[in-house]
Amino acid sequence: MNLHEFQAKELLSRFGVPIPKGRVVSSAEEAGRVTYEEFVLSGIPAVLLKAQLHAGGRGKGHFVHADTGEPLLFNGTPVRGVMLVREGNIADKAYRLALLMLGNRLVTAQTGAEGRRVRLLLIEQAVPIAREFYLAITLDRSRNRPLVLLSTEGGVEIETVAAEHPEAIVREHIHPFWGLQPFQARRIGFRLGLEGTQLNAFVELLAKLARAYEELECSLLELNPLALTADGRFLALDAKVVLDDNALFRHPDLAALRDIAEEDPLEVEAARHQLNYIKLDGNVGCMVNGAGLAMATMDMIQLAGGRPANFLDVGGAANVERIAHAFRIMLSDPNVRVALVNIFGGIVRCDRVANGIVQALQHVEVRVPIVIRLEGTNAEEAAQILQRSGLQFHVARSLDDAAQLIRQLLAQLETAPSNVPS
Repeated sequence: MNLHEFQAKELLSRFGVPIPKGRVVSSAEEAGRVTYEEFVLSGIPAVLLKAQLHAGGRGKGHFVHADTGEPLLFNGTPVRGVMLVREGNIADKAYRLALLMLGNRLVTAQTGAEGRRVRLLLIEQAVPIAREFYLAITLDRSRNRPLVLLSTEGGVEIETVAAEHPEAIVREHIHPFWGLQPFQARRIGFRLGLEGTQLNAFVELLAKLARAYEELECSLLELNPLALTADGRFLALDAKVVLDDNALFRHPDLAALRDIAEEDPLEVEAARHQLNYIKLDGNVGCMVNGAGLAMATMDMIQLAGGRPANFLDVGGAANVERIAHAFRIMLSDPNVRVALVNIFGGIVRCDRVANGIVQALQHVEVRVPIVIRLEGTNAEEAAQILQRSGLQFHVARSLDDAAQLIRQLLAQLETAPSNVPS
């Protein structure tokens, strides 16, 4: 589960991780008032307005009008996801900037061309920075233990650093029983060129972050950048925390932080029905049972000339209600032009799945061709049920057949518009 930056910082501050002074606002009026009362009157000369949404690259992103899509400008320059406000009447500037940011869409490399509507802003104290670092703790599945990643290239996309300067990344594994040891933190600090009081402060900070990662049961804890300020303090200038969904039942207080408005509506709907659904940007919807089969099916779709529109795993309990919900969610995506059902009947028999499909489609409107491949127990009986149903299915006997049918259907759809009289 993703968290907003302000939520991540609030959680980390409970573990003693130092963060800049900040407040979250949801209106331009509140932005102006908070900037004046909590920053200007405190003698703080500059603040940052930071859009809060579940997407990276905010500083490089740009705002567009929610209705027209026109780029938004402030004093002749593009409005970014992170804006520095300094000099002059910063409370008035914060108010006018918030008018442009709140309610409009921020476009970044991770949001797609449409962007996402911004509903919250984090107003935060701007601090003078001496050095910036990248710091993350994540799970190394190849070693079955947490991994600390650090780089002196803070504020830069870590993927770029890993590709262009892999030697700039420091890696240190955390033992799952002993935890992060002080000598490990000092070793990392030495490699970053820290010494004296700065080294001691870093060792203390890293221990707090490792404790937060473990107790919050994170899958990712990332600070980019972690700043060393001009007066020698470490501050988490940006924070990203991703919580392990499977552990949320132990943390109802953390589960309450979920912001459904930031998630894809179809994924939210699928979660309500215990379906594993992830929306992709392709044109072939696919419904399967089992994650491994789902990955193989997506590869097959790609090889057939299509692109998967989703990952949808109905699991072993492929009953009528579950299949109906899955069909409705899959076909709600307007980008789906062909749908593929690829079920292996092991725990559940294929004839029961076929009956479920027939009954489910009597309650779901279908506007695209459907290819169905059922393999396993009672596969022949299932094929007969589908053929006798009177519904318009394309029944495939194998994965090769399914790939061929998808290829043909996509080709027909591509040429269909040219056959319509002008």
